Amino acid sequence: MIATLGVVPALLALRVSASTSSFFSLPRTFPNISACANEPVTYSCENTTAIQNTCCSPTPGGLVLQTQFWDTHTGLEKKGQLLPKNSWTIHGLWPDNCDGSFDQYCDLSRQYDPDPSPSVLPDGTPVPAYKGPGVDTFVAEFGRLDLLDFMNKYWVSQGSPNSDFWGHEFSKHATCTSTFDVACYGPEYKKNQDVVDFFDAVVRAYKMYPTWEILAASGIVPSNKTTYSLSQLQTALKAQTGATPYLGCGQNGTVLEEVWYFHHVLGTEQFGHFKTVDSTTKSSCSPTASIHYYERTPTSEREVRLLP
Repeated sequence: MIATLGVVPALLALRVSASTSSFFSLPRTFPNISACANEPVTYSCENTTAIQNTCCSPTPGGLVLQTQFWDTHTGLEKKGQLLPKNSWTIHGLWPDNCDGSFDQYCDLSRQYDPDPSPSVLPDGTPVPAYKGPGVDTFVAEFGRLDLLDFMNKYWVSQGSPNSDFWGHEFSKHATCTSTFDVACYGPEYKKNQDVVDFFDAVVRAYKMYPTWEILAASGIVPSNKTTYSLSQLQTALKAQTGATPYLGCGQNGTVLEEVWYFHHVLGTEQFGHFKTVDSTTKSSCSPTASIHYYERTPTSEREVRLLP
């Protein structure tokens, strides 16, 4: 019912329900990992025997990437879709295979991407465009106003509505992450519980890496005049994370746009310990040319740390 009402009416309905009830409890979205206590303890991609219970460790996608964007505009400013001031934004949480390869759109029964990319998988399987309600309504159905608020502030799309981008990230990546398989939630699974759980995990991982602050504290700030070297950027980030992340640049490797932090994970992707490892992907930033870390268009960002 809530999905048909739209997000705002749904959230209002939840608020009314909460205020008129003497007891109000939001449904939980975490998986059932009670059996994992009896499984061998090992980091993903470091196990010497096959993982038996794939709900306990991401497999085969055990090389987990927390990825972020540095965009300077959204293209949807007139609709109020703005970037968070003094912060990089979430791209996603990706399950690469241990050799650096990756799968995508692994469960088409959970395909919520309105514009799949790719639209045809390498084996020739078409990925149909999703036509249903946005995944933001899934979050609203679980009453997660806090999560939805954070996502709208820090998980901001360029050129498409935020909810379309979130649906893309879940469908392309989470469906290939074993710890978000529907079976991991047990017999009490509620529809779209896995989607909300994935979004929670994305936010937890993102909070580990305040990229803007790390760089700024190292004297590296967005500028339309000053440029930086790749080694400066890599050294500043490695000094605080313990490993060299992937840095992505556009315009022939001279404009900073992305960062990917690589990990092996002890436990589930939801709650496990993320151990940083060096990037397995060569940076697309020039190792010799000056790199621009451009300031944002002032009208494209907003201060999101103030109370509403």
